[in-house]
Amino acid sequence: MAAPMKQSQTSFQKKIPTKLQIPGTKPSLYNNQLLISTGIPSLDNVIGGGLAVGTVLLIEEDVFGGYGRLMLKYFCAEAVMTGQALFLGSMDNMPSQILNELPAPILDDPGPDSEQLVTMDTERMKIAWRYQHLPQFQSSPVGTKFGHYYDLTRSMELEVISSINTLLIGQSELTETGSSEHPMNPYYLQLLKRIQEKIESDGFGTAVQQEKRNILRIAIHSLGSPLWGENGGLNQNGNYDPSLPRFLLALRVLMRSAFAVCVITMPTHLFCDEGFVVRVERLCDTVVHLESFAGSEKEKNSLYKEYHGLFNIRQLPSLNSLTCHMPDTLDLAFKLRRKRFSIEKLHLPPELSETASRPQEDPLSNFKSPSQTGSCGTSLGFKNKLDF
Repeated sequence: MAAPMKQSQTSFQKKIPTKLQIPGTKPSLYNNQLLISTGIPSLDNVIGGGLAVGTVLLIEEDVFGGYGRLMLKYFCAEAVMTGQALFLGSMDNMPSQILNELPAPILDDPGPDSEQLVTMDTERMKIAWRYQHLPQFQSSPVGTKFGHYYDLTRSMELEVISSINTLLIGQSELTETGSSEHPMNPYYLQLLKRIQEKIESDGFGTAVQQEKRNILRIAIHSLGSPLWGENGGLNQNGNYDPSLPRFLLALRVLMRSAFAVCVITMPTHLFCDEGFVVRVERLCDTVVHLESFAGSEKEKNSLYKEYHGLFNIRQLPSLNSLTCHMPDTLDLAFKLRRKRFSIEKLHLPPELSETASRPQEDPLSNFKSPSQTGSCGTSLGFKNKLDF
């Protein structure tokens, strides 16, 4: 009887991927991309769990620019709470002023509102008891802290802000010292050089081997405004100016090869051509638009009295997949409470007219019988609505 064959030994070993232990990050449940929080938990849920590392988020400002600046403060405050590096550039305001106005964190995360408690209890009644303790799809891993809540009525302490790696870039840092023949806007060119120097000097590039990794958060306030030397997408001769699209294209290349995330607020309503705005949006990964009710007819409309503006999603990235993440609904609105800025589903009250509660009238009630009209008919003695 033949001896049993021995199992052949091979050099094949299963490759176990190493997990990056970076503070303030988590893997995406959709495409396994490394995510960071925007500082607004409701925004994280809408865009797929957070911002993917190596991407650019464009926030199209409202007319007055107040809400876009507030979202940028949340993004910077999250860098302080997670110990991540921060690169802050602004021409409209001093970067130090924005940094001093960061909201203070709420150490004990607030629970759901009383209105949300009623909704949650109602939803639990609809779910079978054996499914109540299963983990939700959107939930973070147990023990992982992702995203914080902030109190807008208090400012963050300067000692806490100074504990992280921070670089502030203003007009004095972006002023070109020598003459240059580069066709790009000199402010955009200097800003791009500063970002590249920050990535290379502090080792945020993907090609650099480091034991401990960290994330660089890049926040650019009101890019494309007249203070940046932008003329609505046109040059001095009235022709098309490609400086801003070139800057965004080069910035996107830097982000793809670095452990960094960039958030830009931009007053796109100042641009002359809608096609120029579309081109700018295509050069970013995630694009959201803020439509404030302040100064518009919707501010006095009772249907929108619970909200301060509409939150429009213009573009979502397709990373490691053929399709992008789609939220449950695109009808979103933002609300600024006394202590918190949140993005919610747009729920409009039913439009009830004065006759909504009245019984429906019979469509033939106004039809007159032949006895009333005096016309010829088969039964003159009866008041039938169908007589003719």
